[in-house]
Amino acid sequence: MGSVEVVPGVSGGTVALVVGVYERLIAAASHLVSAARATADVPRGLGWSRARAEVGRVEWGLVLAVLSGMVLAVLVAARFLPPLIERFPVGTSALFFGMVAASVAVPLLDLGGLRGAREWALVVAGAVATALITGLPAGDLDDPPLWLVAPAAAVAVCALVLPGLSGSFLLLAMGLYEPTLRAVDDRDLAYVGTFVLGAVLGLAFFVKGLEWLLERHRRTVLALMAGILVGALRALWPWQDPGRALLPPDAGWLAMLGLAVLGAAAVAVLVVVQLRTQPPVRARHRAP
Repeated sequence: MGSVEVVPGVSGGTVALVVGVYERLIAAASHLVSAARATADVPRGLGWSRARAEVGRVEWGLVLAVLSGMVLAVLVAARFLPPLIERFPVGTSALFFGMVAASVAVPLLDLGGLRGAREWALVVAGAVATALITGLPAGDLDDPPLWLVAPAAAVAVCALVLPGLSGSFLLLAMGLYEPTLRAVDDRDLAYVGTFVLGAVLGLAFFVKGLEWLLERHRRTVLALMAGILVGALRALWPWQDPGRALLPPDAGWLAMLGLAVLGAAAVAVLVVVQLRTQPPVRARHRAP
C-alpha cells in the first residue's frame, strides 16, 4: 500500500481491497476517530472510559502491521520509484494499468454481480467522474507554503481511503507531488509534520461517513468503487502527452500488453488466495 501510494494513479485502497483488509482498516480507523472524539468529554469525567472502549475495539495487530509496512515502503519508494517511473514511464504505467484493471473484479465479486440499471448507472457515474478528475493537468509548486500543505493532505488522504482514486495523483494535480516526496527524502520535519496533521484531520472527517455508508448502503458503495477503478484506468493509460491527452499505442504496444497482463495476473493471484483463505465479505455480513 505504501509503495503504490507513491505512484500517481494507483491507490493504496485498491491494494487493501484486493487482499481483503479494506473494511477491517476502515473499521479500525473509525474506532480511533471515535476514541479521539471521546477525549473531548474528559474534563467532565466521561471521556476516558469511552475512549478506552473504542481503542480496545481496534484490530491492533492488523493496524500496526499495515502502518509499519507502509512507513518503510514510503521511505524506500520515495527514493527509488520516481526515477524508475521517469526512466520507464510507459512500461510502469502499463504494469499498473493491468493491476488496476484486474482489481475491478474485486468489488464486483463481492457484489455477486450488478443488479439492475441503478447499479450499472452507479458504475458509469463513478467511472466518468474519476476519468474527468484524472484528466486534470498537473500543477507546479516548487516551494509550497505550509498553510497549503495541510488541506492538500486532507484531500489526498480521502483518496487513499477510496480504492481507485490515487492520493498521489491528487497531489500531482495540486502541484505538491514532487515537493512532498522531496520533503520525505530530505526528512523535512516541518513539512512532513504539517502533512501528517492535515492527513489525520482529513481521515477523521471522512472515515466515519464511509463506514456508515458501507454498513447501510453497501451495494451502492461497492458499485461506485467499481466505477472509480474503471475511471482510474484513464490516468494509467501508458501513452499520454505532457498535458495528459491520450495517445494511440506506439510500436512497442505488444511489450506493454505483456506488462499489463503480468500486472493483472499478479492481482488475480492475490484475489484467488484471498478468496481461498476467507469467505467473501457479503457472506460474513450474512453470518449470524
